[in-house]
Amino acid sequence: MIPSRTWLSVPTILLVFTLSGLFLPLQGIAQTASEVKLVDKSELPSGDGLAAWFANDSQLNQHAAVIFTDDFEAGELGAKWDETNDRTGNVLSFVAPASKSPMLGRRSLKVTATLGQNSGGGFTKWFESSGRLFIRLYTKFDKDCDYVHHFCTLRANKSLQGSDRWSGFGGAGELPDGDERFSTAIEPWGNWGKWTPPGQWNFYSYWHTMQPSPDGKYWGNGFRPETQSNIERGKWICVEFMLQHNTPGKDDGEQAYWIDGELRGHWRGIQWRTSPTLMANALTLESYVTDRWTKQRVNIVYFDNVVIAKQYIGPLPTE
Repeated sequence: MIPSRTWLSVPTILLVFTLSGLFLPLQGIAQTASEVKLVDKSELPSGDGLAAWFANDSQLNQHAAVIFTDDFEAGELGAKWDETNDRTGNVLSFVAPASKSPMLGRRSLKVTATLGQNSGGGFTKWFESSGRLFIRLYTKFDKDCDYVHHFCTLRANKSLQGSDRWSGFGGAGELPDGDERFSTAIEPWGNWGKWTPPGQWNFYSYWHTMQPSPDGKYWGNGFRPETQSNIERGKWICVEFMLQHNTPGKDDGEQAYWIDGELRGHWRGIQWRTSPTLMANALTLESYVTDRWTKQRVNIVYFDNVVIAKQYIGPLPTE
């Protein structure tokens, strides 16, 4: 079980870096030294990637560029992960084969968050990092799923040892130190209940030169396309995101995300860190739900075919 800690939390105010190059509701730059910019003509790949060569991700874990995989086909819950968050014991389970897409195998992870009983849960994996990281997963929101508070988060910790492996957790509303932590999360964001649940895809990022919120605190800065369709419930979606570490002290960090192989946005100019030893090295896969905007009592999200790699992964081959 994950020890009791203060997790990052979505505030009342969220600054959003859109494709127009503005933070909303405040206009401004993402950091004090230079502007985070959208890459107008990105050279990042789209469509097929590494996964196209491996049917159902079979033996993908043997590729030199792959750091971690879990298709949930074998083993007990959390067998491949380092920490399991299921405090009530009834949040995490495997779905029956009849509920699966044949492309994804025999079973997937089911996360059931029940208001008044729990806030959901998930897994965390620590790993040896790389200069550029790609995280690919499949997810499905149940047809009645409401808003989700937090989702899939990549965190940088001081090291993989002792208390330093937790330096990237917590600190909601606080400006991170450049040698202590940074994080970015791909999440469904509901625009404070204005969009149809679960909302639209969005980066929720913390780093040491991020833009403050109008209340003077440092809540996660958002990155997303200026226009984007709502997330469709009841279908499997391939979600992938990339983080490029910056040269310590320089504004050359990057991040990008893809939905079903389509590049939705690629941003450069992020000074994630000041220390060469601070690396993104922990992935939390979860569905964390609160009653701030969520009214549906039971909210179910499914996950499958999680991959961490050093190169673009892409969707599973369909044939």
